Amino acid sequence: MTRSHHRKGLKRAAFAAGAALTVVAAVAGSAPGAGAAPASPAGTPKLKLVAASKAVTAERYEGNSGVYLDLGTYVTVDNAPLELKVTRKSYKDPIVAQQILRNGTKVTTKTLPAGLVKDFGGLPDFLEVSIKNAAGVEVQKSKSTFCLNNASGRLRPDAPATSHYPESCSTNPFTLGSVWGVEKGWAANTSAFDYDRPVDLAAGEYTVKVGVAKKYRDLFGIPDDRPTIALTVREVSDGEGGGAGEGGGAGLTSHGAAAGGHGASHDMAGMHGSAGMQGMQGMQGMQGMQGMQGMAGTGGGHHYGPRGADAPTPSALSHALEARGLAHHLGDGAGHTDGSRIAPALKSAAARPTGRAGVPANVPKPDLRSLPAWDIAVTDGEDGDVAGKDYLAFSANVWNAGPAPLVVDGFRKPGADLMDSYQYFYDAKGKQVGYAPAGTMEWDPRVGHEHWHFTDFASYRLLAADQKEIVKSGKEAFCLANTDAIDYTVKNANWHPYNTDLSTACGQQNSISVREVLDVGSGDTYTQYRPGQSFDITGLPNGTYYIQVIANPAHRLQETDTKNNVSLRKVVLGGTEGARTVSVPPVDLINAP
Repeated sequence: MTRSHHRKGLKRAAFAAGAALTVVAAVAGSAPGAGAAPASPAGTPKLKLVAASKAVTAERYEGNSGVYLDLGTYVTVDNAPLELKVTRKSYKDPIVAQQILRNGTKVTTKTLPAGLVKDFGGLPDFLEVSIKNAAGVEVQKSKSTFCLNNASGRLRPDAPATSHYPESCSTNPFTLGSVWGVEKGWAANTSAFDYDRPVDLAAGEYTVKVGVAKKYRDLFGIPDDRPTIALTVREVSDGEGGGAGEGGGAGLTSHGAAAGGHGASHDMAGMHGSAGMQGMQGMQGMQGMQGMQGMAGTGGGHHYGPRGADAPTPSALSHALEARGLAHHLGDGAGHTDGSRIAPALKSAAARPTGRAGVPANVPKPDLRSLPAWDIAVTDGEDGDVAGKDYLAFSANVWNAGPAPLVVDGFRKPGADLMDSYQYFYDAKGKQVGYAPAGTMEWDPRVGHEHWHFTDFASYRLLAADQKEIVKSGKEAFCLANTDAIDYTVKNANWHPYNTDLSTACGQQNSISVREVLDVGSGDTYTQYRPGQSFDITGLPNGTYYIQVIANPAHRLQETDTKNNVSLRKVVLGGTEGARTVSVPPVDLINAP
């Protein structure tokens, strides 16, 4: 995928989120209690599929292969929250999904049928969509995944003001645990976009019927409502278009709504709500839109992909768009599972720490773990690489299993090229109780980076078949960002991390100090599309090798456990110079080459 495609995908994604926002208000007046849904026992959520608008317009741009349809359908939740806990013990074990039923202080669980949930992207084949043309002929029929953490909003004023659930469904192939949920009195958008497969519809008039698959109706007691929506596909030329906002890509609006008017900006920061729209108070942002997770800006980011741009893993995390300035990192909070020990604010300290460095023996510390590499391919290089050579590119992630966040401050001496780094430690109340020197930070001027890198976070090596000889060494400096929700079921996981992309971390060239944070439960993915994220394999013999990812390689960071810092991924190189090939065996049940 080219970088121009990367930017186009981001703009489309940003607009799609805005379109979703414009239709929630129509739900608010009619959804609660509407239809013939069966009464729900106390503590059991009452679900219903609704369409926010009776008619929508999609714009197909000249030269595009199709349109992306946000039909404005939502699953409303009442009586009790809809909450699922999705986990796997290891990569050798299948995924297990449990429904969490909360009735006051009483909590019970119900295990969903084995094999129903196949990954961490949501409930598969949840929504059934049938599209007929003006002649009544069915031209499209599809099923799509429903991410409960998708773009959502309140249905009425007495609903919880904010959602404490994560704002996206992780599709990192090595995710271990997720929490999905919709608050009581809220509705979640059911749209899911695959930016590699737009819907191929010619300009014209269509009728769309949407329903929930029977297996989910039976499982959750959802009535068999099938909203019908009038769809107009309008073809527009370059430079034209009403609803695409900045995107210039295929978009969709609800009739009577201004599609571009709700913050379809590059980073969409601060979209905590759409003021003045009924039913929208407490809107947590759009990061949860499947295909968009982890996407909070076009400039300098490093974890996009099928979620709407140029990286391998759709969604992150938490990949989440938290309202900037409202993510309080002190003690207990709506985004914390059990009173997590969170560092106060993301701003770096005003000055270097004073007094003797030291850390109390019992202070909570992070636990950095590396995931196996994935999205592995032979390329001819990216920015900064040498043309005409063969490169083995890959994506890699180091995550924090907690129970404390990793907090590192960098301080720059006037005129110096490096910052001095310090790791900070906090007690259960968020009070700083210690610090320790932790290496340095350096400015990376390369296109695609252009921020301060912490030099002692991780390193990459290409090992020979004996897993001992180092054939190549790679990148060893990183800007920390919470791009992926790797396991939101661990103790103290922060479901609403602040710095989910590079617009919220890593500073500018003229920064005097920088704070970089990796929250509990989240990981930082660098994709194969970033400069330096590869090994030069020109002239390397064919055969078996291993990509080694090492967290905290110099042990300058203090952790709860350093025995889980190394991961290996087997690769087999073949082909000839200029036409090299690579095959990647699965990791137990995970087939993510």
